[in-house]
Amino acid sequence: MADTDIVCISPIDGRELVRRPIMSEAAIDAAITSAREAQKAWRNTSIAERASRVSAFLDALLAMNQEVVPEIAQQMGRPVRYGGEFRGVEERARYMISIAEKSLQPMPADDEKAGFRRMIKREPVGLVLVIAPWNYPYLTAINTIVPALMAGNAVLLKHASQTVLAGERFQIAMDRAGMPKGLFQNLHLSHDQTSRILSGGLVDHCNFTGSVSGGRSIERAAAGSFTSLGLELGGKDPAYVREDANLDHAIENLVDGAFFNSGQCCCGIERIYVHEKHYDRFVEGAVDLVNKYVLGNPLDEATTLGPMAHRRFADLVRGQNAEAVAKGAKAHIDTKHFAADTGDTAYLAPQVLTNVDHSMSVMREESFGPTVGIMKVTGDEEAIRLMNDSPYGLSAAIWTSDVDAAEAIGEKLETGTVFMNRCDYLDPALAWTGVKDTGRGASLSRLAYESLTRPKSYHLRQI
Repeated sequence: MADTDIVCISPIDGRELVRRPIMSEAAIDAAITSAREAQKAWRNTSIAERASRVSAFLDALLAMNQEVVPEIAQQMGRPVRYGGEFRGVEERARYMISIAEKSLQPMPADDEKAGFRRMIKREPVGLVLVIAPWNYPYLTAINTIVPALMAGNAVLLKHASQTVLAGERFQIAMDRAGMPKGLFQNLHLSHDQTSRILSGGLVDHCNFTGSVSGGRSIERAAAGSFTSLGLELGGKDPAYVREDANLDHAIENLVDGAFFNSGQCCCGIERIYVHEKHYDRFVEGAVDLVNKYVLGNPLDEATTLGPMAHRRFADLVRGQNAEAVAKGAKAHIDTKHFAADTGDTAYLAPQVLTNVDHSMSVMREESFGPTVGIMKVTGDEEAIRLMNDSPYGLSAAIWTSDVDAAEAIGEKLETGTVFMNRCDYLDPALAWTGVKDTGRGASLSRLAYESLTRPKSYHLRQI
């Protein structure tokens, strides 16, 4: 592969699916110049006009679903039976459009002073770079693209090489909707080119979703440029099944939360702590459900578990599972029942591990794959301690019939989101954020608009 190309290797069969040349430096500079020019006019359009244009883009994107679903399967392995991502895309986008007017309205000073007009207005930051990941190529990108445009910014999108076609779909939808030329541009960039853009201060804000190491690279590249950053990085999201939980509901939803998308979810469940009262029944029920998965070609409607996006990701999880077993963990799933897992491809059998502890990487380090460790706990105190014993903090799920208890436990958890009786979902009305190595900043909710604008104060004295 030439170092001037971006290549997507399909996890279905290991063959090259897409190849695109990276942009020339001159083309990058021209894209930035045209984005800056387009933004000057866009920022002066009314929010109502922006809403109309962005809604047209959304409609154009949603109309592509029939083509997009198999493309996602071919690029990163999610089974077609699940119908893609556009229901969530539409929910998030329409919500962020609907709250733009209120979120961006001027904020008057808290106290009135005779003879003065004082307020804080929100102004667009200018040019926003979105660096999107492959695991949910549309859902993750839409979180920033829509509010950035609604706030009056121009947007540049660099999509992951594994899902390069998703970036192109965004561009097609923007063009079909008649968005101003240059306002949104999908760019095929190398890592070095992305670093040059950041280190040169050529954009005003960058939103990155990816690994912790990738986030550190983004911070290093942007150092000294005063480019603001939004970073959603790794996760090791825990769940706690309390003594008063609805056990059947917990089993069904936590298995789905751990294994959907082959476990390649930012907020997927990676470790489960179960009250000793329910432990044996929970493990039995979880193993029974996991054994019903069908691992195979994601283009087959019968497949419920596709390959991981790349063999190296599957190998990482294989290593974690092997290390756990070597240290005394029990693997409950016989991988022979999943014939597609030959041990040397991206196809990986799901796994449920017990007799695990926090000396094992599978309980401490991000797996991002179809494996989950289950531990027995005696109550809230032990569960909270173990849930917090992680360098990450994106979301945590509590399964209980007591709302007050869930809130009280949530206040003690080091995490960006606390769920009760659900997991692996982003409510667009709430901030999506994390703590510790999971990153910084917030997307969605009205707080997203604060990240994508800057305050400007008006102190107007009448004489």
